[in-house]
Amino acid sequence: MTSVGALVPYLGGALAVGGIAVAATRRRELIQRWCVWAVGVPLVTAAFWCGQPGIALLAALVAVVAVAEYGGLLGLGPLDRAVLGAAVVGLVVTAWLAPGELLRAAGTGALAIAAVPLFAGDTEHGLRRLGAGVLGLVWLGVLAGLVSLGVLGLVLFVAVSVADIVAFAAGPRFGGPHLSPLSPAKRWSGTLAGAAAGLGTLALLSSFTWQAAVAVAIGGPLGDLLESMVKRGARAKDAGQWLAGTGGLLDRIDSLLVALAVVLVLG
Repeated sequence: MTSVGALVPYLGGALAVGGIAVAATRRRELIQRWCVWAVGVPLVTAAFWCGQPGIALLAALVAVVAVAEYGGLLGLGPLDRAVLGAAVVGLVVTAWLAPGELLRAAGTGALAIAAVPLFAGDTEHGLRRLGAGVLGLVWLGVLAGLVSLGVLGLVLFVAVSVADIVAFAAGPRFGGPHLSPLSPAKRWSGTLAGAAAGLGTLALLSSFTWQAAVAVAIGGPLGDLLESMVKRGARAKDAGQWLAGTGGLLDRIDSLLVALAVVLVLG
């Protein structure tokens, strides 16, 4: 496993090469995505450089934004979003300060989420609110795993990002069968090309293990499909509109979330 400091030259080089490549394509959407990564990657790297406090702060901030976008997609009210956000942030803080109490924190968060529609006596939408809240806790709560994974979390972020970009660019070029009705724009050719690029990134960063390989090659695409299912159910194209060319934050971390879950389960 490499250190955060050792990753910096690779990240800088990847951004430079990626910038040249996307500029050559002259595709506005790809250029916008590269600009987002050019700002985001240094910020994320700096957080990991600070160790667990920095990672916990980053994960908590990401959790707050992701919960807001997720709640918007599923039409959750302000109280539902607030309780879900507190539960996810609580998991992140617990992973930092008291990792042995994670199961208790998760149970407490689930009970709090269930209490909102129960005490409101919501007979019409209570079950939907409860299901959406629990799904959000499970799906977004894996951000707490970044604290315990440390530099491996940063490596996964880099690897799934590379895989996503390659899959996005290669699918339309190579063509072939579609990956899933949940995401008609994605093709098996792009997914396989992205997986190969992600695995190559793991090897380049001296972090290739079978658990990480499964997380990147299988967990990443599944994460993308999971968010596609949520967005289709909500009849929305993107989770947000504030990141130029990329939608919302949840659109950028969907692959990472399931990749993290796979590593945590297999690890």
